[in-house]
Amino acid sequence: MNLTEVTSSNIKRIGYTENNLLVEYRSGVLYKYKDVPSELYEEFLESESKGKYMNSKIKGKFEFEKITNKED
Repeated sequence: MNLTEVTSSNIKRIGYTENNLLVEYRSGVLYKYKDVPSELYEEFLESESKGKYMNSKIKGKFEFEKITNKED
């Protein structure tokens, strides 16, 4: 899976595959947000504040699954 490093205090990398948005937090946790339109991924990549975008456009709007945690 290809993830792109982003500038954010909380989010380390993001990626997109098969209609799923992948978000790796600086804590080491990786989440998969399901059925996210590719346009939202592009907007997310271009957004000035990744955290604000995540909270307003992604969280609570898409089903998600925790993939990994560095402590697991």
